[in-house]
Amino acid sequence: MWASTSPAAVVLIFSFFGFGAFARESGISLFDTVFISFFVWALPGQVVLVSEIASGATMTAAALAVTLTAVRLLPLAVTLLPILREPHTPKWKQYLLTHFMAITVWVESMRKLPGMPRDERIPYYSGFCAVLFVTNMFVAAIGHSLAGILSAKLAAGLLFLTPLYFVLSLISVSNDWSNRLALLFGFILGPIFFIYFRGYELLLSGLIGGTLAYFAGRRFEQK
Repeated sequence: MWASTSPAAVVLIFSFFGFGAFARESGISLFDTVFISFFVWALPGQVVLVSEIASGATMTAAALAVTLTAVRLLPLAVTLLPILREPHTPKWKQYLLTHFMAITVWVESMRKLPGMPRDERIPYYSGFCAVLFVTNMFVAAIGHSLAGILSAKLAAGLLFLTPLYFVLSLISVSNDWSNRLALLFGFILGPIFFIYFRGYELLLSGLIGGTLAYFAGRRFEQK
């Protein structure tokens, strides 16, 4: 519970405040805003879902768009679960734990869990996630209720806090060539793909930039 007052958690809470305001401006009801926060959880997926609903997209298209945004969480789960689980942790519990996988949770867990006894990691992770989970549903509801007095630019700025924090966190923990080059290639390729392949810029910059960074990083490390 105390860890939920960390800078990363506070940034996420403010972002959910912005999400609540954004959802109301998009015509989403208070109940649906809280419902989306509960079942989708990771903020980018929630924003994409609300955007798809507001634009009149079909349910299939909205579900596909949210699924694509969730692909970025796969490497987070792959790197965190071996640190988090115990040798005999059942599969159903691992699946449940991954539902709470998000950028903020991953950053804080990777920072704290490796130095903890293994039998304390799941309780710590579960408590940290539970506090964030419940708090952010309430904050999203408050943001939705106060949307009338919150400017659209301020709400957008609050939403942007989480990816900004994540980028700064990645820079601070990048300790090998592959990670550093992945960030560099992402910064270079992202705007280019946004201009020429709008709508696919994140997928393309991640796939191409990440692949190049992986092989170039290995080459640098071998030298």
